[in-house]
Amino acid sequence: MALLHTRWLLTAPRLAAAARASSWWSHVEMGPPDPILGVTEAFKRDTNSKKMNLGVGAYRDDNGKPFVLNCVRKYVTVQGISGTGSLRIGANFLQRFFKSSRDVYLPKPSWGNHTPIFRDAGLQLQAYRYYDPKTCSLDFSGAMDDISKIPEKSIILLHACAHNPTGVDPRQEQWKELAAMVKKRNLLVYFDMAYQGFASGDINRDAWAVRYFIEQGINVVLSQSYAKNMGLYGERAGAFTVICSDAEEAKRVESQLKILIRPMYSNPPLNGARIASIILNTPDLRKEWLVEVKGMADRIISMRNQLVSNLKKEGSSHNWQHITDQIGMFCFTGLKPEQVERLIKEFSIYMTKDGRISVAGVTSGNVGYLAHAIHQVTK
Repeated sequence: MALLHTRWLLTAPRLAAAARASSWWSHVEMGPPDPILGVTEAFKRDTNSKKMNLGVGAYRDDNGKPFVLNCVRKYVTVQGISGTGSLRIGANFLQRFFKSSRDVYLPKPSWGNHTPIFRDAGLQLQAYRYYDPKTCSLDFSGAMDDISKIPEKSIILLHACAHNPTGVDPRQEQWKELAAMVKKRNLLVYFDMAYQGFASGDINRDAWAVRYFIEQGINVVLSQSYAKNMGLYGERAGAFTVICSDAEEAKRVESQLKILIRPMYSNPPLNGARIASIILNTPDLRKEWLVEVKGMADRIISMRNQLVSNLKKEGSSHNWQHITDQIGMFCFTGLKPEQVERLIKEFSIYMTKDGRISVAGVTSGNVGYLAHAIHQVTK
């Protein structure tokens, strides 16, 4: 390839050299590999017939295959933006219009993508205690203590249900205490609800915390994803919601959200949103969807129970109750990095180094193999 100028010909090598000399982007460094997608790449290269990928959080049926809901099969449309996009819209909205604070308090740990989403929108990341690795459960007293010290009119992010990555959720009584503390501190709550229906199998139960906070008069914004609970991964259907004081305020907020979205992606594609809308507004499809959501949640609950049962059969003396106490697609197993490394090298079982597994990757056909492997590395 060559670039023709009026007086001389710049050949490909010269063009490359010139580009290196004058590039505006020479300072841009190679980004680090994604820790979860890297697990998948290693899994793909592995030739072991018993290999398991417990890294990526996409629902699979008991044969380990992608699950397309029947209520979705009946319609074909286009794409949407999903949870990540709605979170970023919300982050940009808060950066521009929430003048009280630039601080966003995330649970420790939180979904890995939360940090770059809020950071790249120009907000400051802070943290509050949430998970206790010693007990593999909620550090409720630590969370309450930290939240009680958050400056007033700051932003706090809460996972509405099926906390990612720990699978640890507050009980309703604890949610009530959290709400009271949040209200006392006058905090803006940013709810991330990516798994409605996936935690308990009941969409109303999983939305309980969000509805309770709103009933208590707490300021709330909400990001939702329909990727998991409707199987719309490729369609990227999601929503960002702001709770306003009246219709006039809602119109003003909507106008500013449109202004924010315009330079991002201008208009959302229709396919995923139309599928979600049709399902939610068609009584027969909605009924079928609710049954299928419960079926997906129940399978994951069953896999948790079977994993613990098989660990006991293997003779493990460890207490694995946290596996069944946790909820949703993800489980913090409590496995140490060196144990995870052994699972990968010796058994071709792939997961993130922190021991988080996607329970959707466990099936009745491989749960015994998984339990055996975990027992071998934890004896």
